[in-house]
Amino acid sequence: MRGLYLVTDRELCGGRSLEEVVAAAVAGGVACVQLREKNLSTRAFVAEARAIKKLLADRGVPLIVNDRIDVALAAEADGVHIGQDDMPYPLARRVLGKGKIIGLSVETWEDVEEAEGWDVDYLGVSPIFATPTKTDTRGDWGLDGLARIRARSRHPLVAIGGLNAGNAGAALAAGADGIAVVSAICAAPDPLQAARELSLIIAARPLDDRRAPGADR
Repeated sequence: MRGLYLVTDRELCGGRSLEEVVAAAVAGGVACVQLREKNLSTRAFVAEARAIKKLLADRGVPLIVNDRIDVALAAEADGVHIGQDDMPYPLARRVLGKGKIIGLSVETWEDVEEAEGWDVDYLGVSPIFATPTKTDTRGDWGLDGLARIRARSRHPLVAIGGLNAGNAGAALAAGADGIAVVSAICAAPDPLQAARELSLIIAARPLDDRRAPGADR
């Protein structure tokens, strides 16, 4: 999973519709969208996922559903992102099949080691820095932690947590393949411009530079 990854938060959209913000972000260069809803009913979540899926399909951008495998299946999403308290990865893969994307959050070194035996599509390294949009984690990895994971893991790494245009380059230099943001786009006055700025930062760093020294991939 490479490039710019948007994780949605409707409460940060400032009165704009989620579809409006997502469309602007994709126009600015977002390569993947994760639909995250903690408070919607299942019916409303499925309806929203279907609407976002239709919007993204025309643009060739995959839709990932956060946590809810049932919603992902109902909306025919491209995949799911699961955390350590969600359905275990091996079971999620069995339910979804090999054709779907599955991302997995890693919050401890034990999580990283366990994931080495699995064919996950990417690891969400969470959080890099403290962030008010994700408070249920076990601490911050920081850039040194991200580099340590890069040196160990065979999987693509998506860094998330407190990332923005000011520090995205540092996360890429530490080994991230992709940069995931929430407020940096959803709360931005101009989501298109915010996404464009981040996309240019990512594009400016050659892929071969996204390796920590000593990484064996």
